[in-house]
Amino acid sequence: MRKLRRLLVGLACAGLLPALAQVPPRADEIARYTGLHAAAQRGDLAAVKALLAAGAADANARDAFGRTPLHVATFARQREVIGALARGGANLGLLEGDRYDAVTIASVADDEETLRLLLALGASARLTTSRYDGTALIAAAHLGHDGVVRQLIAAGAPLDHVNNLHWTALIEAVVLGDGGARHQAVVKALLAAGANTQLADREGRTPLALARERGHGALVKQLEAAGAR
Repeated sequence: MRKLRRLLVGLACAGLLPALAQVPPRADEIARYTGLHAAAQRGDLAAVKALLAAGAADANARDAFGRTPLHVATFARQREVIGALARGGANLGLLEGDRYDAVTIASVADDEETLRLLLALGASARLTTSRYDGTALIAAAHLGHDGVVRQLIAAGAPLDHVNNLHWTALIEAVVLGDGGARHQAVVKALLAAGANTQLADREGRTPLALARERGHGALVKQLEAAGAR
């Protein structure tokens, strides 16, 4: 597990981790799509409505990677189609092959508008997702998507969920972040919401200790001001 954590840190620093985290449909997969998957990908609202109204398609059908039309529409940012699918019976909480739901897909993409729509339609910000048993909030905190983080907090995302790497959203913002303005904004939002500053990683290191180790001076100041130890 320690080797895996070191690998994740290295991948994050190289900008490669988000690419490994989610798998949008490839061009060859898109070319093979039919029915709702094809209509969702291209944003054909009329076709989506017609297929659903006629009962000719399953709103929760899966492609070879387990993606539903909702997942496909979320990857493609086809927001009108997302709304039509939700009204037509799509399950907003289904996970695709790598265990991502639509909320986490939008969160990783820093797609605040699609996330806002999904939450308004009733999608949950509380699901455990990904191969890391994480949450959309942890993923967004890691990537420094501060606007997404604020939306997820407002939607009731679990602040102190611990993934299978033994990291919380606050720890990931420190460990996998760059210490810059957006990660500072993420930490500010998490602290303001009441994130636990004393939850530690497997080695017993708190977010403050981790920020000091990485030389993230601004994060150190934020954490100290919040009473972290």
